[in-house]
Amino acid sequence: MKRAIATAFFIIFTATASQAAVKLRDLAQVEGIRDNQLIGYGLVVGLNGSGDKNNTEFTVQSLVNMLDRMGITVSQNDVKVKNVAAVMVTAKLPPFAKSGNKIDITVSSIGDAKSLEGGTLLLTPLLAANGLTYAVAQGPLSVGGMNVSAAGAGVIKNHPTVGVIPNGATVEKEVDFALDQNYFNLAFNTMGIADIVQAKSAINGFIGANVATITSPTSIRVEVPGEFKNNYYDFLSSLLNIEIQPETFARVIVDERTGTIVMGADVRISTVAVAHGNLTITISNQVEISQPNPLSMGQTVTAQTTQVNVAEEKSKLMIVPEGVTISDLVKALNAIGVTPRDLISILQAIKAAGALHADLELM
Repeated sequence: MKRAIATAFFIIFTATASQAAVKLRDLAQVEGIRDNQLIGYGLVVGLNGSGDKNNTEFTVQSLVNMLDRMGITVSQNDVKVKNVAAVMVTAKLPPFAKSGNKIDITVSSIGDAKSLEGGTLLLTPLLAANGLTYAVAQGPLSVGGMNVSAAGAGVIKNHPTVGVIPNGATVEKEVDFALDQNYFNLAFNTMGIADIVQAKSAINGFIGANVATITSPTSIRVEVPGEFKNNYYDFLSSLLNIEIQPETFARVIVDERTGTIVMGADVRISTVAVAHGNLTITISNQVEISQPNPLSMGQTVTAQTTQVNVAEEKSKLMIVPEGVTISDLVKALNAIGVTPRDLISILQAIKAAGALHADLELM
């Protein structure tokens, strides 16, 4: 049995904030200009025996129906589908896509196929939420994985039941965007009052007039000046290139499964003392065998001995001066040998003590 607890130390620090300029196009989008999700059901053929099993009834039924539409009559009981797989096809229709444009698609198995490697997607209509067909997909798949097995052993690489087809769908129907040439709304991705106010001031300063108005904590209404109405899209592009310094949130993200920790620049910790000791207990069992002398008529005897070793590392004491950056903190923690998983426990304890002034989020 082994038990380990991390090295002891004391830390006092204050992190300093740093900001970078970010374009409005990376913080917000124009209302009404967005992607549209498309989905379709199709069949992938040409698989090398890695398709759906015969008891996958919807695959068999789909194949029979397709052959029937082509004038080929076949009994459902006579169809073998080991070279065919039923799939769902998904895609994003970008705004202002025109008829004839190509878009990428993702193909995912919905049956019990082992792999889509080497398969070809048959003609598949892609529908939007309103039930209308906006694109048609077809073509050979690029899987980037494999699933090989023989004699009870196998090798699986990446995810062979999902593939992509670059430019695999052709847009058949356009989505109408009714944009008002007199104004537009900017919808910000997160609610930050300071960001909204700063963006409004930057827009008004760029135009030289009060054309931007805050309509909600996440949106700004921008009136298009008369001199720019003939160059609406040039004006919109220039506006989205305006840079501001968004406020940063004090947040610590922790992923206990992988031991990953990400700290924001505005994370603050009040003066706090943290002690964490390291104790290792090792228990091992050994079997000793005692053999009798030759011709002594004795018997072999076994005996079990148990050894217990206790090792305690020397405590390490370290003080980080006030006003250090996150980079300095990481260097200090690495110097005393703190692992990411030890730091996760330490941060949780500091948060419970009320000394961590940041949101601690566990993934």
